[in-house]
Amino acid sequence: MPNIKLPDGNQLSFSEAVNGTQIASKISSSLSKKALVMEVNGELKDLSFLIEKDSSVKIFTSQHHEGIETIRHDTAHILAMAVQELFPGTQVTIGPVIENGFYYDFARKEPFTENDLRKIEQKMIEIVDRDEITKREVWERDKAIDHFKKKGETYKAQLIESIPNNEEISIYFHGKWNDLCRGPHLSSTGKVGKYFKLMKVAGAYWRGDSNNEMLQRIYGTSWSSKKELDEYLKRIEEAEKRDHRKLGKEMDLFHFREESPGSVFWHRKGWSLFQNLISYMREKQNLAGYQEINTPEILDRSLWEKSGHWEKFGANMFTSTTPDDKVFAIKPMNCPGCVQVFNQGLKSYRDLPLKMSEFGKVHRYEPSGALHGLLRVRAFTQDDAHIFCTEDQITKECLSVTNLILEIYKDLGFENIILKYSDRPDTRVGDDAVWDKSEKALLKAIKETGLEYTINKGEGAFYGPKIEFVLRDAIGRDWQCGTLQVDLNLPNRLGATFIDKDGSKKVPVMLHRALFGSLERFIGILIEHYSGKLPFWLAPIQSIVIPISEDFDDYAKKINKEINNVGISSEVDLKNHNLNYKIREHSLKKIPLLLICGKKEVDSNTVTIRRLDSNKQENMELKKFLKEFSSLSKPPRN
Repeated sequence: MPNIKLPDGNQLSFSEAVNGTQIASKISSSLSKKALVMEVNGELKDLSFLIEKDSSVKIFTSQHHEGIETIRHDTAHILAMAVQELFPGTQVTIGPVIENGFYYDFARKEPFTENDLRKIEQKMIEIVDRDEITKREVWERDKAIDHFKKKGETYKAQLIESIPNNEEISIYFHGKWNDLCRGPHLSSTGKVGKYFKLMKVAGAYWRGDSNNEMLQRIYGTSWSSKKELDEYLKRIEEAEKRDHRKLGKEMDLFHFREESPGSVFWHRKGWSLFQNLISYMREKQNLAGYQEINTPEILDRSLWEKSGHWEKFGANMFTSTTPDDKVFAIKPMNCPGCVQVFNQGLKSYRDLPLKMSEFGKVHRYEPSGALHGLLRVRAFTQDDAHIFCTEDQITKECLSVTNLILEIYKDLGFENIILKYSDRPDTRVGDDAVWDKSEKALLKAIKETGLEYTINKGEGAFYGPKIEFVLRDAIGRDWQCGTLQVDLNLPNRLGATFIDKDGSKKVPVMLHRALFGSLERFIGILIEHYSGKLPFWLAPIQSIVIPISEDFDDYAKKINKEINNVGISSEVDLKNHNLNYKIREHSLKKIPLLLICGKKEVDSNTVTIRRLDSNKQENMELKKFLKEFSSLSKPPRN
């Protein structure tokens, strides 16, 4: 007779084994209609799963993350069903849930076309209408391998052969169609609904290995209502308009080349934007008591082995062997170099907290297929800092970092911030006692901020727990940017010590902190957030002076010099084009102010201002313009 404990603390008693559908019905008739999947003692299960002993149970609907993920998982299966019904002989491989949707990889000689996607979508709707019953079976390994080989599903057979011997071989049926899958799934195909869309086809190597066969990957999205689907498709359409790669080209900011994949070729205007951000951050950090340092980009392998990075990141590090057979690596992160600076000279507890910042260039090998403009690169600049402190100072310093991050994000137009707390991963350095101490200190700090946070189990860095700061942009997308990590491991591994009050040597706590994360990636996010129309103080070129004819070139050059002299970044356009052409050209480049001058402006010592995205013009005395916009051209100061 199982007793079922619900999330609100209430308990339900049953005289015999019970499944999720029965539990939902006993709670309420409305829940029984909406229930999709359940959690039993912390594990996700189908609603049909039979509970025979006392258990804690949560029922999830489409309003829960677990519910919408299950809808997407089922939609992936329905996609595979549709493909095999329409194109017999196609092999299915893997089809996981991803953010906002799902994909499935197929082995098929003929490429899928846009017309094929439309046919597949229609077939998926038919499968939903058929409302095929879903059931789960556990098979013996040999039976499962033989079954899929007979069907010609060699990829599925390979997957089963790679499953550890102690794991169940779980087979899900949707009607007669079946697939290898851990689950959980909905009770029937009709539960999925029809709020899905297939987005695109791309190539993908089997198991992500470029030495393996190339498969065809179909991406899709799935939601619980038409409204959610329509809103998502609208966001995707808006995101395409805001694509930083397209805007970066129009604004003449940067480009990429095959000769150096994943590395940015910054143009003058893009580099100006890059330096504007660094100057802004540098001033903020100086006021917050940081000391800026710089460390070598190439370090001996032995240091990376000592720090633990070689074991964790060795496969993603760029290395070089010198003629004397020494192995060096281009740094993938700045931490070990910073510890070497700390280790120079004797440190006392009176020196702590010691805050060291660095705009350090790092390199990490990313697969070529993962590279994506500024958002995923191989060479990037981290706005890193490392704070050496005592254990008693952890909470205070974490709060200080958090406040600085939130202040900077607000200045840059991001006020909707989500915090995520990540604890120890399976693969890590250091003993559990050290991790216990680190996690407790960081969790205390995050609670004292008073901000809402979520927990990412097992997602901490290999040397310590962390907080991730996630920005929500203008069209509702989330971007993980800043991080704060408590590290009681790396300083000890690299021999960092300070003299405590009692004269004994102690190992300092090391807080790892990045605010933007990567300047390159953050610039990409900024461009997309603002759709290229950057805040006036951040724009690489803030104004363009445009004489309406060559008769007024001298006046244009004269006032442009005065404008630059007060700190406004300005240029003169003396090209032999008509006024309307110049207005269109500079508007496309997202220049905030167009300053037009002709006879009227010369005679009155004024400028006529045309703001970006406005057809209105405003005439202003030059003196007034210089005073008003010189202050606006400077970064915010709190």
